[in-house]
Amino acid sequence: MSDLPISETARILSEALPFLQRYDDEIVVVKYGGHAMIDRDLASKFARDAVMLKLCGIHPVVVHGGGPQINKLLDRLQVKSVFRDGLRVTDKETMEIVEMVLAGSINKSIVASIQQAGGRAIGISGKDGNLLIAERFVKKKTDSVTGKIEEIDFGFVGEPHRVNVDILDTIIHSDAIPVVAPIGVGRDGESYNVNADTAAGAIATALNAKRLLLLTDVAGVLDGRGELISELTLADIPGLIADGTISGGMIPKVESCAAVVESGVEGVIILDGRVPHSVLLELFTPHGVGTRVSRSGV
Repeated sequence: MSDLPISETARILSEALPFLQRYDDEIVVVKYGGHAMIDRDLASKFARDAVMLKLCGIHPVVVHGGGPQINKLLDRLQVKSVFRDGLRVTDKETMEIVEMVLAGSINKSIVASIQQAGGRAIGISGKDGNLLIAERFVKKKTDSVTGKIEEIDFGFVGEPHRVNVDILDTIIHSDAIPVVAPIGVGRDGESYNVNADTAAGAIATALNAKRLLLLTDVAGVLDGRGELISELTLADIPGLIADGTISGGMIPKVESCAAVVESGVEGVIILDGRVPHSVLLELFTPHGVGTRVSRSGV
């Protein structure tokens, strides 16, 4: 039971009304990963939040990662990982383990948590119903000495080529919550490991989602004083990269957010998944708890 006075509880619910109206019958895609998925208490709260969204007339679609769990099993099986340019080369043996973890234990655990919280969830991978058609990711790199362009092949690492949303539409309209493992399928039926952020962005675009929420282990984009930047427009981003405000690993994350916005999603939020109920706080409070990337800040 809540320790809040009844009047305070009523006030909070009343203030949420405009936000409930804003998102009524809209699709919200959530990339779920990091600390929010590993910590049991946060995972339980996330499941409750997903159920609440559905009961409020919003359609959540969960796309999850699982890097730490994959690393743990690879180590246990003594499968040595090879990295090139900071990215894991995924051979056939590794891909089998990745698929087993993502589409198996992790996916079904999230489904079970949502159902334990009182909702209905259906777990699928990007291979089901040809949801996520992927092509092999090949990185091009210019040799600093010869000037020649080298193609780096990462094996069974894929990029979304086409998203077929029919299976998601079916699940959404059955009043269940889709839980998607980011395993893509190639033209010849082969499996590809797709970055969860990238998969979530492609799915959000294909579904014409109202919001894409990226749960991370950081507060969001910070300014030079370490304060959270709550709003970023597409026009803001180049200057903040140029002056070093956005740097390191945050650059590709923000650039991918911008690409999703340019593809038609109204807003993409980099959200601190370590904050309990961060999804509800972002959607149902005036200021949210992350950095929103949008066209105009509206």
